[in-house]
This record gives sequence, C-alpha cells and structure tokens, in this order.
Amino acid sequence: MSLPQIARVALDVPLRRLFDYRVADGELLSAGDIGYRVRVPFGRHEKIGILVELPAGSDLPLAQLKLLGELLRDLPPLPADWFRLTEFCAAYYHVPLGQVMLSTLPVGLRALKPVKARAPRQVPPAAAVAAPELTGEQQAVLTSIAELGAGFHAYLLHGVTGSGKTEVYLRLIERALADGQQSLLLVPEINLTPQLEGRVAARFPGAGLVSLHSELGEAARSRNWCAALTGEARIVLGTRLAIFAPLPELGLIVVDEEHDASFKQQDGIRYSARDLAVFRARQRDIKIVLGSATPSLESWANATVDAGRGRYRLLTLSERAVEGARLPSVRRIDTRLDKPQDGLSSALLGAVEERLRRGEQSLLFLNRRGYAPVLACAACGWTSNCHRCAANLVLHLVDRRLRCHHCGFEAHLPKGCPSCGNQDLSAFGRGTQRLEAVLAEHFPQARVLRVDRDAARSRKQWEALVARIHSGEADILVGTQMLAKGHDFPKLTLVGAISPDAALFAADWRAPERLFAQLMQVAGRAGRAARAGEFLIQTQFPEHPLYAALVQHDFPAFAAEQLAERQQAGFPPYAHQAMLRAEAPLMADALSFLKSARACPAVGAEQAVTFYDPVPMRLARRASFERGQLLVESPARRALQRFLADWLPQLEAIKVPSRLRWHLEVDPLEF
Repeated sequence: MSLPQIARVALDVPLRRLFDYRVADGELLSAGDIGYRVRVPFGRHEKIGILVELPAGSDLPLAQLKLLGELLRDLPPLPADWFRLTEFCAAYYHVPLGQVMLSTLPVGLRALKPVKARAPRQVPPAAAVAAPELTGEQQAVLTSIAELGAGFHAYLLHGVTGSGKTEVYLRLIERALADGQQSLLLVPEINLTPQLEGRVAARFPGAGLVSLHSELGEAARSRNWCAALTGEARIVLGTRLAIFAPLPELGLIVVDEEHDASFKQQDGIRYSARDLAVFRARQRDIKIVLGSATPSLESWANATVDAGRGRYRLLTLSERAVEGARLPSVRRIDTRLDKPQDGLSSALLGAVEERLRRGEQSLLFLNRRGYAPVLACAACGWTSNCHRCAANLVLHLVDRRLRCHHCGFEAHLPKGCPSCGNQDLSAFGRGTQRLEAVLAEHFPQARVLRVDRDAARSRKQWEALVARIHSGEADILVGTQMLAKGHDFPKLTLVGAISPDAALFAADWRAPERLFAQLMQVAGRAGRAARAGEFLIQTQFPEHPLYAALVQHDFPAFAAEQLAERQQAGFPPYAHQAMLRAEAPLMADALSFLKSARACPAVGAEQAVTFYDPVPMRLARRASFERGQLLVESPARRALQRFLADWLPQLEAIKVPSRLRWHLEVDPLEF
C-alpha cells in the first residue's frame, strides 16, 4: 500500500516555516499543481495558502498531518519566476516566506472562495498622440539598448527634466509588444499614474494596459492582477507593490524616478521595489531601465566605472526634448541681505509679479503642510505638542484643526491656551496654508492654488487640481513635493524654493542627496515648453557646494563629491547596513532589548560586522510608543546576510515585555 502524498503549503503567518498536509486518498497532485491556491485547516479555522512543493516525505508523523483542502484551479498557477522573486525577497529581507507570498496577493485572492475574475476595465486613452520624432540623444539611447541585444542588461538612464525619458520607455514597450512580451512600468507615487496611464493608453490602444496601486478598489485590483497572471494584460503600470505582479511573459522592466524613497516599503515587509526589480530582471534574463534626472547615489555608483562598479550601463539625455526648451536658469537669493517678510524675499516677490504681468504661472515650493508647524502661548510657554509623539501638532487653519503628521492624532483648535487660558495664541513657522494666505494678501488679483496632501487626498481631487493648472485657472501654485516631478505645465516659468536650508545640516547623512534631488526635480517644472524658466532659491548659504552644483545643473559633480565623502566615512554604497528597531511603552524596555540583541553570541569579529550603540530614534516617541534603534554594518553584503541569518533566531529567543515590538530592516533609508 502506497503512502499518502504530502503537500507543502505557504501560509500568511509570522513563522519562518512551511506547513505539511496530507493529500486525500484517491487524489493525486502533480508538479503542474504547484502554484495553485489551496484551502487548508489551520487551528480552528481555514486559511488560503499556496502549494509550493510536493515533498517525498514530512518531518512530522503522518498521523499528525491534517488533510489538505480544496485546490483552487480558478486561475493559472503562479509562475516559477514569481516563486523565485518572493523567495529572494523573504531571504534577503529576513521575513517569513508565507507572509511575502500571501501578502502580495490582492485581498480577493486570499478569500476562501474561488475568484470570479471579470475582464479588467481598460484605461480610457487620452487624445491619440502620434509618436513624436526622436531627438538625436533619444535615438542614440535606443540604439545602445538595441545593440546589446536580448538577455539581462541593467541601464541607468540619466536624463535631465524634460529630456524625454518617457518617450524612451514607450519605444521600449513598443519593442516588447512586437516581440510578444509583457512590460512592467513602475512609478513611485499614485499621483504620477493618471497622466502616464493616459499617455500609454493613447500610444497603445487595445494593448491591454492595467494599473496596480493602493487606491484601486479590491475588485479592480483583483481583476488587474489576474489579467497580468493570465497574460491578458500586456502592460502593467503600478507603484511598488506591482513588482510582485505575476507576469509569465515579462520581457521589460522600467523603473521611473528610480531614486525615489517611495519605492522602499516602510512598514510590514520592508523591501525596496527598485532593488527587487533589478533582481527580477536578472533572474528572468531580461533588460531593465532605471530612469531619473537625479539617480540615487547607489545606482550612480553602479553605473560609473571610476567608482569601481560598472554594473549598470549609463545612458544620458542631457538636453530637453521640446525644441527651444532649455533648462531653467538657477539664481540664489541671499536671505542675509534680502531678508524675507512672511517667508518671501523682495526678489522672489518681484519675480512672481513679473510672471503675473506676462500671464505665466509660478510655483512656490515649501515641503511643509499645514498653516504653521506649531501653535504656542507667549504667556506661559505652552506649545501644541502631540501627547502621543515627540513632535508638535501642526496647525491646519483651513479646517481649524491641530494635526500630528506622524501618528494622525487630531484635535480641535483651542479657543484659548489649554494651560493658562490666554486667548492670544501665536502660530510659529510656516506651512503651505500660511504661504497661500500671504500670497493672497500680496497679490489679491491673482488666483492662488495650494497643492498638497490636504488639498488632494484622493486621486479624483488630484486630477481636478492638475486639470485646473493645465486650463490656466491658477496663477500661483503653492506646493509640496507632490508637484516636484513628472508633471508638464506649459505656462509655468518660475519656481521658488522657500526654505530648503534645514536639510543641509540634518543629522541624517542622506539628507543632502534627498534635498538635491528634490530641488533639481522641482526646478525642472519651470520652462518645459518654449518659454524660458527660472528657479530661485532662498538661502542663507548661497556658497554651499550643493547649491553651486544646482546652478550648473551638474548632478555628476554633486554625486562625485557625495560618493567621495561616503567612501571616506564608510557609508553606503561602500558599506551595507541593517537596522534593528524596537518600540515599547517605556524607552528603558526598548533599549534593554537592543542591548540584549547586541550581546547575542552571534555577535563576533568573524562575521566582519560592526555594531553601533543602541540609541533612541530621532522621533523617539510615536503613537505612545518609545522607540530605539541599533545599527549593524559590514563592508561585505554577503557577510552581513550570513550574520543576520544567524542572529535572527537568537533575537526571537529573547524574552520581551508583552507590548514590546521589534523589526529588522535591511538597507535602511531612514535614520
């Protein structure tokens, strides 16, 4: 009598193991069934899992194995390369495989019932746009990519703002479609998808374009995900989670704005979609294009041979694609001499007034929402602190609320000081709402439009704001980083940066890189058509090297200086890091856990790993939890990975208070 068949299943549970089940007598599974979803008993309930293996036997006695439930064959099985991607993600970021596999599925596919997937709704195309004539640089880029032929090749496309990177992407997608291949196009934020969706749909009507992002309803996300799996969708456009879309005929991956921190998941499974995209392209043996006007320094180092890397091929678009369009001139306003009133220097006010006379648009960039960062009482010293976080409640005057931008806590605007009753409360600092009010006072005839996450909380609100800008219903835009990239406003000729200096001397050593990218991107909104653009920077440090590089639009010079500093300091990309974070009601408990973690037996010189001291996080309290961190570093990625694999079981064995939570993040971006 033959032994019962064993099925090994991945489940969404926080355990670093797979689960064996016994296949019912008379039922025989084959290798072709691997990748199907399956219903299984787990505890007192049923769960949806994924069949990952049909092993010859189990470590558990057959009598202890529960019976496998129904195999759901409503969709094709998940493809082998999807398995390799999720397995790599679980291994590299040190999270349970089952959690990676199941959490990347749409909610509808984790339900116990089979899916009734309807055809995806097609994105309505914008007015059909014939393919524009290529510039010489665009043609050279496409020729270089074609010359290397098929197989894995990673390209870093460094193109200045307005240089036509998107047209290069569309030509590559066109080639993939002609070769019978699917394409995956990743963008960092949902707000960049509507404009791009319309453009792709207009170029490839009927080609099977679907989008995948968090603002889709669950039914739509399930439909689009299933269309990718079945091959009905030939082009998938999405944010970071779309990297896990199953694409059995994938032939091209494009990551637009590859430098953007939004590609890094900051909670749950803390993965980098950009880095997973490079892995996916390599293991599928296909090409990948990473595009940006301000590449991440890690990618730049990978693309420059003189940095000892040369893993990516560097391609360059140095001029704007529209005939007659030039990069904006950059001017520094020394605020030690031209002192701002209500945040605005006389030079910047004069430049805005000139644009109003010419019927052109201006954008004032201030990356701080709300009316003011803090409300305070001069009589007793009370300030609007968040009682749950080590941060202030931001004054939002439009809806008369105090709001924490970290934990989301809100309170009504007090009529008087909660401490002493003084009714003369003062707002200190400025946010976009206050700047909007100041501009309305200076230019009462102008139409001022604020564009931030308070004004555009949904995709429909965002699209309505963009439509107003395009139709000329706004003269002056007040915006945060939402407006910094990916948008073409033909009448916009002036951009002003209000107060960028704080990032020059921030404790986070990545801050200059982020600031340069932010300012270069927002400057790129000016003068994208035939009208000349200008970018004004209000600063107390006009001679700072970062601003000097901005004036010359010289990203290579800025990158070379930053990489030299990082190499000297031993920072990434010349070292590899992991961050262990802990949070608890008491800071002492969080730091005690981190000290125990540092003292684990796995800590040793043979792993070539360096430990920093456990310290409170920069935002030491968030949502009523005290937070600490422990940084681990190694000059070799493999050495760090080996250490983490040995370290994690010891961390899990440490006894901790019931309300203490901890997580490990590989390649952290935030410090």
